[in-house]
Amino acid sequence: MVSAGNAVVLGASMAGLIAARVLSDAYDTVTIIDRDTLPETAAARRGVPQSRQLHVLLAQGRRALVELFDGLSDELSAAGAPQVDLHNQVHWCNDGYPMRRAASDLIGVGISRPLLEATVRARVRKLANVRFFPPAEATALLHTDDRSRITGVLATLRTGTEYRLHADLVVDACGRASRSPVWLAELGYPAPAEQRVPVDVTYVTRTYERDARHLGGLLGALTNAVPGRPRTGIVAAQEDGRFAVALSGMLGEQPPLDDEGFTRFAESLGMPVISRLVRDAAPVGSPARMRFPASVRRRYERLRRFPLGYLVVGDAICSFNPLYGQGMTVAATEGLLLRSLLQGGPDRLARRFFRGAGKLIDGPWSIAVGTDLRFPEVPGPRSPRVRLINAYVHRLHAAARTDAVLGAAFLRVLNLVDPPTRLLRPAIVRRVFRARLRRSDD
Repeated sequence: MVSAGNAVVLGASMAGLIAARVLSDAYDTVTIIDRDTLPETAAARRGVPQSRQLHVLLAQGRRALVELFDGLSDELSAAGAPQVDLHNQVHWCNDGYPMRRAASDLIGVGISRPLLEATVRARVRKLANVRFFPPAEATALLHTDDRSRITGVLATLRTGTEYRLHADLVVDACGRASRSPVWLAELGYPAPAEQRVPVDVTYVTRTYERDARHLGGLLGALTNAVPGRPRTGIVAAQEDGRFAVALSGMLGEQPPLDDEGFTRFAESLGMPVISRLVRDAAPVGSPARMRFPASVRRRYERLRRFPLGYLVVGDAICSFNPLYGQGMTVAATEGLLLRSLLQGGPDRLARRFFRGAGKLIDGPWSIAVGTDLRFPEVPGPRSPRVRLINAYVHRLHAAARTDAVLGAAFLRVLNLVDPPTRLLRPAIVRRVFRARLRRSDD
């Protein structure tokens, strides 16, 4: 790529670090601005409130990050993060149906958010043309007199001192706290249309010492929320010989923080491998609670006017229901998209990026929102197609009890390797309905 001046990235979380890595190949200098004092080691920080919650890097996210950071997977393994065959080493129970396991190439990573972020941040620090600005908040965009181009940002240090950082490209990676809609409106641009799906999720994560006798020697377990029981339980092996257990409730359901209440909540899931672990394993540290009110998608790809020299990425575009674990993977695939677009030069970059990102987001958004709309309490339009697909996927889960091919097809979609439409291939549909006919004959 040809160097093209200076870039500034707002936000040093995963989306911002990924953007900085990509921009370092195309710009002379890249400056990252974040409000936090960034730790030198793996540690939770205020600017990432979900950092103490359970995280799993999906198969497609791992592949994308390895493409951006060569050797990252081996580095994470060396740090103790287990690589997990997500089909063969995890107990899946979808809609009450245990999935038949089978060996696969769907390799995810069980890892805490602080370790993943610290490892990637260390990689970015080693890039010669990337610098981390002292802790500061971006308080305004700099622009040309006609407001057609963004020319930098106004950064305010904790002391109140202001700096004008000039740039040829500014990237907003501030996540759900993004101020881009407000800044655009102040400059006379339309704010993006916003889709909002209230889910009122509360999730609590607690870590436990890992023992081979738990989970039957496997490395993870999951049971999903269903109408009438809007509760989810997820277990994932992590570094330091630990299991992270995340219990969550939708629609106002809240897992308790005390030991007895947390155990009762786990038992209510009807998945004994999870409740036994919570009851018998030794806890490490205190539980962490977080709320997520709504999934939000900002439709930047539909804007007809947008300033030059500006971009929005990651959760600042689309913030998914965290129960589906899609955010980091989407941010990584957006990084690959940005890298490919920069090879064609900066012309119409925002329009090309938003259009491509919109297509990337369509799949995971349809998975998350379509699944959430199974719950009658979640507001939103339910087209005949959404109802039909939800009923069909329920039958697929039932058939996947004995048919590992169907389990693999579902997990490839869940891991964002395949688009959701792959579940409607004739060969898959035939297997689903063949299994239903066999049950009818029994």
